[in-house]
Formats: sequence, C-alpha cells, structure tokens
Amino acid sequence: MDREAVVVGAGPNGLAAAVLLAQHGWRVNVVEANAEPGGGVRSSESTLPGFIHDHCSSIYPLGAGSPFFRTLPLEAHGLEWVHPEIPLAHPLDDGTAVLLYRSLDETAEGLGIDGPKYKRLMGPLLENWDLLESDVLGPPIHLPRHPVLFARFGLKAVQSIKGLVDANFESTRAKALLAGLGAHSLLSLGEASSAAIGLVLGVLAHRVGWPMVKGGAQELTNALVGLLKASGGSVGLNHRVTDLDELGARKARLLDVTPRQFLQLAGERLPGWYERLLKRYRYGAGAFKVDYALSGPIPWRSAECRRAATVHLGGTFEEICQSEQEVTEGRPPERPFVLLAQNSIFDASRAPAGRHTAWAYCHVPHGSDVDMTERIERQIERYAPGFRDLVLARTSTGPRRIEQDNANMIGGDLNGGRANFLQLVARPVPLLNPYRTPLKGVYLCSSSTPPGGGVHGMCGYHAARTVLKDFDR
Repeated sequence: MDREAVVVGAGPNGLAAAVLLAQHGWRVNVVEANAEPGGGVRSSESTLPGFIHDHCSSIYPLGAGSPFFRTLPLEAHGLEWVHPEIPLAHPLDDGTAVLLYRSLDETAEGLGIDGPKYKRLMGPLLENWDLLESDVLGPPIHLPRHPVLFARFGLKAVQSIKGLVDANFESTRAKALLAGLGAHSLLSLGEASSAAIGLVLGVLAHRVGWPMVKGGAQELTNALVGLLKASGGSVGLNHRVTDLDELGARKARLLDVTPRQFLQLAGERLPGWYERLLKRYRYGAGAFKVDYALSGPIPWRSAECRRAATVHLGGTFEEICQSEQEVTEGRPPERPFVLLAQNSIFDASRAPAGRHTAWAYCHVPHGSDVDMTERIERQIERYAPGFRDLVLARTSTGPRRIEQDNANMIGGDLNGGRANFLQLVARPVPLLNPYRTPLKGVYLCSSSTPPGGGVHGMCGYHAARTVLKDFDR
C-alpha cells in the first residue's frame, strides 16, 4: 500500500523525519517557507563576498554524536566533518585559558586540584555513553534501556550548574569551564536542569569532539536533502503553509514547527485541553549574533585559544552566573557571556586566502531590541586586544531578525522553547508520546519536542518512528 507523508519545515528535524520515512518506502514531500532549506543550518556571504558565515548554529557536537545521523551515509552526499585540535577554550583574565580536550586525562590535568573531581564527574558518563545516549536523546518519559545508568545521569542532570559546581569544584578554572558549558542551556545557572545540557556537551566533547562542517553549515543540510532525494523524497521551497487543509487529510502530516505556529495552522480543530496546554508553553531567552569578516586571525592573549574552534568569553563562574541571571530577569547584560566560533582557522574554504571569519553571539532577554554589538566586542577585546583593528565588515542580527530568518526561533530563542525542568520532561505537553497530536495523522517533529534544541535530528527521528508505528497498526 502506498503511503504518503508531507513534512512542513526543512530544518534538520523535518529533514531527519522525511529521510527515515523515505527509507521505509514512503512517498515524502517536504514543504519549506524559505528560499533554501535548512532552518538554522544554513550559510551565506552575510558580510563580504567570499566570507562564508553560518546563519545560526555552527559547531556540531550533537550532530556528530547523533545516533540517527551516524546511521546515514551523509558523507556520500558531501558531508565532511572538520575537527579542531581542541574542542573548546575558555580564556581567563590572567592570560591563560582553560582547555577542554578530547582527552579526559588532558582536560583534568589542566584543572589542577579539581582534575580528579572532574574525572569522577565525567568519567562514568563517558565510559557508558554508548549505553546512555539513546535514553538521554530520547523521549523523557519512557522505559530506559539501562535504568540504573539513566537514573544516575538523571540525578546529575536535574541539578542546576551552580549546585553541581558548588558540590564538586573549588578552583577558578574548573568552575569557569562548567559555567560555560551550562550556559548553553539559555537558563539561569541556578535553575534546575541547567546541568543537563552542560553535561551532555561536555561528554560529547570527549566522545566525538565539537566539529564543524567543511564549507559551512549549509553542507549538512545539502547532504540531508541529497539523501532524501536519493531515497525518493522531494523538497518544495518558497511555500509557507498557513492551514492544515493545504496538506491533504489522507497523508501523514509532520510539522517541524513550535506550538505557536501549530496553534495557527490548526485553527479551531484542536480540543480545548490540548490547546490550553500548548498556550502554556514558554519560549526562552533570545540570542544576539554578530558575523565578522577579518583581515587576520584573532590575536588572542592566550595562544592556546588559536587551537580551538569554539571559545567561551565570560571570565569566571561568578561573572557568567551574573550575566545569565540578568538575561533571566529581562536585562541585557553589560558583560555578556559570549560564544565565539573561529571556523576559518580550521576550514580555509570559509574565507579568501589570508582572511578569516568569526561568529559570535550572546544571550539576551526574549525579543530584546538592544544592540549588543559593542558589548560583545568589548568581551572579545578583553581577551584579544586589537581585535577591532582586524574587522573588515560585520553583520549584527538581533532576536527579531533571527525570528524573521527562522520562524521557529520565537523571540530569538534558539532551542524552540525554554529547556527548564518542566519543559524537558513535558515538551511541549505532558503526554507519553509528545510527537502525536489529538488530530488524526498530524505529528509534531520540531525542537519543541524531546530531546529539544540542538542539531541532532532526533526530534524528527522519534516523530517519524511514531508515524511508522501508527500506520503499521
């Protein structure tokens, strides 16, 4: 029997869902509102000709570590991972930098008295990650394959980063490293579950690294699209779906959208209880991003920073806590925590010969209109004096522009909704299967479903598996 599906949204989750269904013999069409596929996984010459900048995400530990992506022949469709020498550097004001190596032992050596404690925290997770990853990157409400290991991880993950650090570390270096990892959650570092994302990113740094895609993030999207087409699927561009009726009632309909767009698409079709739950869903902090075209490499005071593609700029644990707390309270921080990627040092295709790119962003209150360019550059200059002298061009993008570029990033929220404890366990609603909706044949597959934000395709994978199970019945 011929089975058909239509997927709304050609982000990594929508494409992952489409690929899985196509591999199972379904006829699949992906419908995308923009002129190119990819969602947050796109690239363009946003500053000057020849300088390739990633629209949103740029470094992919979750992509390289995705259990689903690993099963796909993406390399045969042009994907090439580029691994920097060191996944992460975190410079301090004394001119040194804390380094997160692929090696657990090397990382621990650089943390002094906290080295053994770091190994005790991360070692068991790293050792058992092959057993844990399917549970950690799956729906939160499920029967774990390895209940004891998953429970041990959960006890650590539900903590705040502040609680985890206070209980385990005392040195400036270790505390700064953990604060930077936890800040990827876009939560206050004193909020429960802010440790979850930090721990996963730390484990993946040791397990698979923090790589980038050669040629730009768009090449990951191109590989997924190429695989989809090779499997018989198709992608239609420049078509913004405004109503479910456009999709055909006899098809499986998978929506790579957040609750706000789903409410608009569904109109009055949803039962009241489900509609009320979706309206309670909360979006998180926004991002403010700056792309730089540079005349040379960033002049870090700590030369070790030149060995890492990703650099965390924010100083001490206390400073980063303060910055993220201000964001939570609705105030754009004066000294923001800045996440910076220097792709062209490791991928020469990103810039003309002798030139370089940099990609930097900080967290801001949801929907903020404050221009953070100057504050971001002050933080870069703090650790790389003379950086401004290298800037050939810059393009700044605030939360409203980010949302215009990708409708799923409401108010500049990169994660498709807050990743606090409640919305990790019940995302977007407290149901055993959050991908299935009350509307027959309609499913959610965006980062507003488990396991949440990040370029891993697992939200789409789990949604597509639900479709396969439902239609097999």
